[in-house]
Amino acid sequence: MSFARRAATVLAAATALTAGLALPALAHVTVQPGTAEQGSFTKVAFRVPNERDDASTTKIEVSFPTDHPLAFVSVKPVPGWDVKVTEGKLPAPVKTEYGDLEEAVTKVVWSGGKIEPGQFQEFEVSMGQLPTGTDSLMFPTKQTYSGGEVVDWSEAPKADGTEAEHPAPLLKLVPAAGDGAASASPSAAASTAGAAATPSVAPVAAASPSDGTARLLGGAGLVAGVAGVVIGFLGLRRRPTA
Repeated sequence: MSFARRAATVLAAATALTAGLALPALAHVTVQPGTAEQGSFTKVAFRVPNERDDASTTKIEVSFPTDHPLAFVSVKPVPGWDVKVTEGKLPAPVKTEYGDLEEAVTKVVWSGGKIEPGQFQEFEVSMGQLPTGTDSLMFPTKQTYSGGEVVDWSEAPKADGTEAEHPAPLLKLVPAAGDGAASASPSAAASTAGAAATPSVAPVAAASPSDGTARLLGGAGLVAGVAGVVIGFLGLRRRPTA
């Protein structure tokens, strides 16, 4: 084998290995944006990528927290999808500025549509009032594929900081900007949600700026890794024989 062919083989192998290690971390179900202010009303989108090459995603089931329940939850219609919002009795009443909350939304299910291979879908929800006694909310999600497979995105963040294999969508809560920043009312939050653009269905390559940053860092790591392999290979080839 010529030197050029051997170098091309090493380069291709290194690229495949690096890409295989980097890409799966980008394919989780996530909350976008990933942060919101404590005590506020907000609109988020549950971003669901299709991870399978031979099946479509046909159902999404998002569970809402009952330890920090949300008094107001509304969903934005998604063309081609049916939505069912389930309310349930809480384990114990929760005091809010609107009175004791005994029931709240516990689950939202989207079904009837399809997320094809190589695409993602965003499911938008307006909700509040976000709690002030915690720094995050988890939304365990089940993703059902057309072949019958169900992927359960429900694992909490690990104590050592490493990512779980199937992490639950996580909304981080940060302190309010200041006393002068007034939180939006439920009607204002719902109005904002209604005025937003229709959720997009597009190839994964059309991801948000945060995804783009992750891809950029991954690409930089890929280039550095490949360069190291090639330089090492050239160094071994040029080493004088004994």
